[in-house]
Amino acid sequence: MRENVATTQSVTPPPEVRAPHEERTLDHLVPAIRVTLVTLVLTGLAYPLVMTGIAKVLFPRQAEGSFVADDAGKVVGSELLAQGFSKPAYFQPRPSAAGEKGYDPRASGGSNLGPTSKKLRDQAAALADQLAKDNPDASGPVPVELVTASGSGLDPHLSPAAALWQVPRVAKARGVAAERIRALVEESVEGRDLGVLGEPRVNVLLLNLTLDRRLGAPAGGAAAAR
Repeated sequence: MRENVATTQSVTPPPEVRAPHEERTLDHLVPAIRVTLVTLVLTGLAYPLVMTGIAKVLFPRQAEGSFVADDAGKVVGSELLAQGFSKPAYFQPRPSAAGEKGYDPRASGGSNLGPTSKKLRDQAAALADQLAKDNPDASGPVPVELVTASGSGLDPHLSPAAALWQVPRVAKARGVAAERIRALVEESVEGRDLGVLGEPRVNVLLLNLTLDRRLGAPAGGAAAAR
């Protein structure tokens, strides 16, 4: 009887022992490629397109580059980018190291010369001497910003003090009283952003266009022609 019971009981087989999973390079590479593609689409395509669309709706002029036009409707520059002005009847911006001749928006950058650089000191000294000769009636020393380039080489602004320093030269070249030029400079001063950010400043291109609109373009061309 006992033998019969023993024979009828099922024998449970031992659990199957599986070999450990061997990780392959593709197991890591495929998810990484997927994450990269998703991130590229979201941050490289979707996000810029959405932000550009919102900007064009809320700030259409700024989104298109903040271009500035003269009275004839001709675009003469952007209020975000400095231009060089060499004529004495116009205010001059900071010097520029952007590009071979300066003020090149395609080559934004500084000179990479440090404060211990002899070349930088020589350049600043030469600019200071030239500015002093070109502005014999200016009061006080040459403002530092007029002999040093900005980090981008395309800073469109000057401090009010640096603009006012050039008033006697501009007034003499245009044959008007210095008080009229000074009033236009003070009228063109932009305040701090939100009342606390940055410093008061003057956009040189906008100021020069204001000169032409109020006083007429001097002999030899308008502001757009430098």
